[in-house]
Amino acid sequence: MNLTTQKKLAAKILKVGVNRVWIDPEHMEEVSRAITRNSVKALINDGVIKAKPVKGISSYRSKKNAQQKGKGKRKGQGSRKGAKRARTPKKQAWMSTIRSLRVVLKDMRANDEIDRTTYRKLYNMAKGGSFRSKSYMKTYAKDHGMLKETGE
Repeated sequence: MNLTTQKKLAAKILKVGVNRVWIDPEHMEEVSRAITRNSVKALINDGVIKAKPVKGISSYRSKKNAQQKGKGKRKGQGSRKGAKRARTPKKQAWMSTIRSLRVVLKDMRANDEIDRTTYRKLYNMAKGGSFRSKSYMKTYAKDHGMLKETGE
């Protein structure tokens, strides 16, 4: 039995798509006899014809992925879109490096490992970009005899 007309009428009345119209399989004969809008409306009121609920999209996977990203996962080579400098800008990298160098210099001066003039020289060298890390700066100071002799 063909119920396309009834489905179309019901869809217009319920203001939903044809695919969301549900017809009770036990009342098919009754529905096939309904050919006017009023008769279809009556069947809707009786509960023989209903609109199916809207299907939602589950957010489970996206929440799980976000949780993992919060832990620092899913950041491998295949997930990266920007260039290295786009993800951590040059300025940010410079700031972190120079700040750590300056902290080490202040500690060395406070612990009397270096004097004021050596501090100033190393400070200006760091500012000029001579050292790429704390260990390089310490090695440079040691190799050039800038550290004070302690324990003698």
